[in-house]
Amino acid sequence: MNERLTKKRVLPAIIVSQFFCTSLWFAGNAIIPDIIKNFALDESFLANLTSAVQFGFITGTLVFAVFTIADRFSPSAVFLSCSIIAGLFNLAIIVPGISSSALLLFRFSTGFFLAGIYPVGMKIASDYYQKGLSKSLGFLVGTLVLGTSFPHLLKSITAQLPWKYVVISISILSAMGGLIMLLFVADGPYRKPGQQLKLTAFLTGFKSKNFRSAAIGYFGHMWELYSFWTFVPVMLAVHKNYYHSQLNVSLFSFLIIAGGALACVASGLLSQRFGVKKIAGIVLFLSCCCCLLSPFFLLHHSATVLIVFLFFWGLVVIADSPLFSTLVAQNVTEESRGTSLTIVNCIGFSITIISIQFLKLLSQNIDVRYLYLILAIGPAIGLIALVSNKAASFK
Repeated sequence: MNERLTKKRVLPAIIVSQFFCTSLWFAGNAIIPDIIKNFALDESFLANLTSAVQFGFITGTLVFAVFTIADRFSPSAVFLSCSIIAGLFNLAIIVPGISSSALLLFRFSTGFFLAGIYPVGMKIASDYYQKGLSKSLGFLVGTLVLGTSFPHLLKSITAQLPWKYVVISISILSAMGGLIMLLFVADGPYRKPGQQLKLTAFLTGFKSKNFRSAAIGYFGHMWELYSFWTFVPVMLAVHKNYYHSQLNVSLFSFLIIAGGALACVASGLLSQRFGVKKIAGIVLFLSCCCCLLSPFFLLHHSATVLIVFLFFWGLVVIADSPLFSTLVAQNVTEESRGTSLTIVNCIGFSITIISIQFLKLLSQNIDVRYLYLILAIGPAIGLIALVSNKAASFK
């Protein structure tokens, strides 16, 4: 089959697979009112449920990186296995009579096996697209944004049906995503599998200055990203309560976050013309500016002004994600690419938990208007890492 035609068919298959499987991420969040009611839990349980998935993903990415799973085995086979196992753990939360501890364990396990889906999907794309990788990853990260928000849409569509239908549907979609990946996406032409287990292989990439620069940029981006996503409803709710407006917090939260999918695609396309590093730096600078300007908008009397500002922030806060993943993938050997992407994800998502908890702690003592200034630290550090590396090969 013509190689160009094959690549055109592969990317849509990867995108659909990623969309189906990453819908597992916030499956629990979409049905949290039903979970709270059926398990007789406090409303604050949402934070525990979310953290369980995040901790599971962090643990999974660490294990996958140390044992170089994505490089020693067929990435498509790993993707399929994890999609089915993660789907089964997701399905387990509907088993009658389970405790709240078991519920958290099942969500943790779902997050653990998501480590074989999201970063492995990027690894598969990088095995096919050495040229145009940033565009491909733009579509994939955009798909992640849509996939994570999809359970909320599914819940609204099936509002009159039992909550278990949402869980069952998402588990089925996950299995379908894995099958699509296995059936339509063979191992890529640029894949070079690792020949033997080396427990320190995940550290290989950090020996390269270019890799370190890209990784630090990604870490700075992650410091801001998930805290912003987490607190968008809070920002809107504060404005609504302050001005006693009729602002639809849920709807605008969804639009602000989901809009980032378009930004990922756009940044990937722009990077093809102007360079990956340049576009990543511009986007990171703009998101840093949003952090610094946030006090002027959060309690602005006009809800329209606030929403436009948050929508723009929602675009630039995620648009650099596929670009940093591209820079990471391009500055490591083919044999350790999957492992390097995985360990960078592991560290990045660990940083998100620190950032979120830090904001929660500060929120008790700082005026809400100035709270999000702290998020500028991440983009600022990322920009320093990018600007200080002037290597010609780092583009």
